[in-house]
Amino acid sequence: MRALHDVPAPAKLNLFLHVTGRRPDGYHLLQSIFMLLDWHDTLHFERRTSGSALTREDLGVPLPADDLCLRAARALQRATGCTHGAHIAVDKQVPAQAGMGGGSSDAASTLLALNRLWGLGLTRAQLQVIGVELGADVPFFLCGTNAWVEGIGDIIRPLELPQALESVHYVVVKPEAGLDTKAIFSSPFLKRDSRHATISDFAAAPKSFGRNDLQPVAQALCPEVEQAIQWLASKGLEARMTGSGSAVFAQMAHAVDLLDAPAAWQVRMCKNLRLHPLSGWVQD
Repeated sequence: MRALHDVPAPAKLNLFLHVTGRRPDGYHLLQSIFMLLDWHDTLHFERRTSGSALTREDLGVPLPADDLCLRAARALQRATGCTHGAHIAVDKQVPAQAGMGGGSSDAASTLLALNRLWGLGLTRAQLQVIGVELGADVPFFLCGTNAWVEGIGDIIRPLELPQALESVHYVVVKPEAGLDTKAIFSSPFLKRDSRHATISDFAAAPKSFGRNDLQPVAQALCPEVEQAIQWLASKGLEARMTGSGSAVFAQMAHAVDLLDAPAAWQVRMCKNLRLHPLSGWVQD
């Protein structure tokens, strides 16, 4: 195998996100449902056998020079001693600073693709050990399905609840402004004492359970988050923020006219995914 083309890296939504505490080392303890979404980046990989060089080509929105795709590839080389290289082309479609996990998903898809392309044979658990060093959300994108996530993102329980796996359509709005995750988690106004919930709590009301504890701080830092929520409310849709924002989403219960959104906003109709498109590429 010399190449893998059209490799998807799907985004995610946090159906709720509670901050339940903070460790002595400063890391926050969270509870959340991570839901895979059909809004995705597309990656292409070509294997190099004559050296270990790694290069990247941007087909869409330009990425930082040392993005998570290259970092993931280098981490996989270090962990396995692999001497192959690769050229990675990225068509970036998931917006940055949105709370949708685009960079983390790119890293996960890179690990899955190069594990296959280089013939390394690492298991899902072995890839997750590498992934957690790249970012807290990377292990989720490697788990293969929607999940209940706790701790600092390291406790991942695949979600099998029928209520959470129904086919659902969402409208996702990414305002022009983005948000810095560190600024939100370092805010003295962040609520850090939400009570611990259970999967049963979520299952009792999967469409309305919980809230996003990061949202009030995000709204104070970025007024466009509140503007997007109010715009969706004017359409009869109840919205909340995903992750650390600035994207917000609402479940579509009826057809609405979304054509009057501000021109600088990205507004997209999306559908949830039951499984990651690459879930079968690695053994448990």
